[in-house]
Amino acid sequence: MKESYYKWHSPTLHSDVEMLHVGHAGYPVVLFPTSMGSFTENKDFGLINAAKWFIDEGLVQIYCPSNIDKWSWYDKGIHPAEKVRNHGYYDAMVCKEIVEKIRFNTPVGKVVMAGCSFGGYHAANFAFRHPEYVSHLFSMSGSFDIKSFLDGFYNEDVYFNNPMDYLPQLNHSDLWNMDIVLGTSDWDICLDANLAMSNILKQKNVNHWLDIRKWAKHDWPIWKTMFPHYLSRIKFD
Repeated sequence: MKESYYKWHSPTLHSDVEMLHVGHAGYPVVLFPTSMGSFTENKDFGLINAAKWFIDEGLVQIYCPSNIDKWSWYDKGIHPAEKVRNHGYYDAMVCKEIVEKIRFNTPVGKVVMAGCSFGGYHAANFAFRHPEYVSHLFSMSGSFDIKSFLDGFYNEDVYFNNPMDYLPQLNHSDLWNMDIVLGTSDWDICLDANLAMSNILKQKNVNHWLDIRKWAKHDWPIWKTMFPHYLSRIKFD
């Protein structure tokens, strides 16, 4: 598998961003790491290798950006308003500096958003905030409510980064065109979060697949079986 490493100074974040790009051609997939994970985490834990056939065949290329969780949701030394504001800068960076540069590798001008655990939050929040850019959402054991990071603080920025709050009112037409998979398992600590998200989508008549697997924990082994299965849903012609 061809690998490329990128590092640049983001004008949006005013800090450096690192990204691993795996593949030589194909449908662009943005794959987020878990909580405070490195941009190499998905490779290090075998998730990239689980998609090897799709990558080698030139069907997908995977972009793994770094995150700023330790300077946003997980930073206990700053005010909650600053946490969510910093995440807003990250969301804008992903949109302007990554997605807008890679999305025309597909005829539809859209990308796949994917991630495991808190990476599932990043994938879902971006997909629901920017459905015009996203053709597929593959969340694996994601959680979708960030209010627990904010010590009771709430404002408009929190609302628009908390899918459990803003999604019920979202009426962007591209939401109904998105292929959405919520992957979870019966031993998953995020099972209830996925049931709740599925219920919101059902109430909006948004087609999606709630994939509940048996006898599996919230960990890499189940995610490595989910990811290639979900990639097979992409129409490559």
